[in-house]
Amino acid sequence: MDLTSIDDLEFFEQIARSQSLTEAARNWGKSVSAVSKRLAALESRLGVALVRRSTRRLTLTEEGQRYATGAVAILQQKTDLEDALSVQHGELKGRLRVHSSLGIGRKHIAPLLGEFVRQHPLIQIDLEISPLPLNIAGTNFDIAVRVGGLSDSRLKGKLLAPNRRIVCAAPSYMEGAPPLQTIRDLERHNCIVLRENNADYSLWRFGGKGQEYVDVRGNMISDDGDVVTDWCIQGLGLIMRSTWHVNPLIRQGVLQQVLPDVPTPNADIFALYPSTAKTPRRITAAIEHLRQGLATRLGS
Repeated sequence: MDLTSIDDLEFFEQIARSQSLTEAARNWGKSVSAVSKRLAALESRLGVALVRRSTRRLTLTEEGQRYATGAVAILQQKTDLEDALSVQHGELKGRLRVHSSLGIGRKHIAPLLGEFVRQHPLIQIDLEISPLPLNIAGTNFDIAVRVGGLSDSRLKGKLLAPNRRIVCAAPSYMEGAPPLQTIRDLERHNCIVLRENNADYSLWRFGGKGQEYVDVRGNMISDDGDVVTDWCIQGLGLIMRSTWHVNPLIRQGVLQQVLPDVPTPNADIFALYPSTAKTPRRITAAIEHLRQGLATRLGS
């Protein structure tokens, strides 16, 4: 894609969403100098500075913030108009901005969105996968896939798949492990901890609403879900992971659920999207595709 061929509004909207010019350049597959040159041309045309440049972080000037806000609104109107016109021909078109958490985003959401584009080639997908949670309200994302719901009146939510977090271990670990009959017995076990979202990651919650918890301890911690699962498979300790992630391993006999009679709170998979009077068809169609695809992939 030639950067000079991109509409000014679309170009700057992407700039405003980026942490740096380096990130914007990476998203387009272009050099930083090419992006900087395109930005300088836009600023020259408008006669104002839109961005304060630094080596580490990109910040918008007051004029840049106003231009970015207007760009988002105008581009959304354009997309909604195209979506409304496409109803006449049964086609879906327009950009679909999706945010997803890391694990399920890579494993399931990305492939399902690939299928969606094959079915609707006029759709443009912009997928951001991040280990950090997103408050979609106030952003320009159309859909945020979240493990666990969100209480926000500005959003709508669609259940994509049921899910909860369970405790698992490799059979090799359980062979020589201390008895494990109640959640308090976890205090005598090596628990492999997943560090995520800056939360109290060593607290494993139980009960239907998570009202019971154990502050677990162990000698292995990571912020990568696949890493802690691999350690568990090696027989190094217990993990607490989502059923969408570990159920295939349990069916294969690689892992086994422990404390199966102790309830754990739901951590269902939701698609969150802005609450508007009329949700564009491309959003509702994509959400339904994700729901059906996850039901097939997860066996739910």
